Amino acid sequence: MESRGHRKVREGRVCSAVGNKTIAVLIERRVRHPLLGKELRVTKKIHAHDENNEAKIGNVVRVMETRPISRLKHWRLVEILSK
Repeated sequence: MESRGHRKVREGRVCSAVGNKTIAVLIERRVRHPLLGKELRVTKKIHAHDENNEAKIGNVVRVMETRPISRLKHWRLVEILSK
C-alpha cells in the first residue's frame, strides 16, 4: 500500500469564526531580513474547515492541508490546542 505523502500542518490563532463550519486562522512565522538581519513577523491568513463549529476567536489551533473544500478552503481543523 502506498503512502499518500506528508500533508502540511500549521499552528495559528483563530481570527474569525463568523462563517458556518469555517474559521479564518492567522499563521505567524518569523524570518530574518536578508540584508539587515532584523527578525520580522510574517503573517498569512487561511480559511479552514471546522465541521462542528467548535473553534472560537482567540483559540490556538492546528490545521492540516486537505483537498479543496470550497473556493477558499484547502485546510481543515485538526485540534484546538488552547482556548
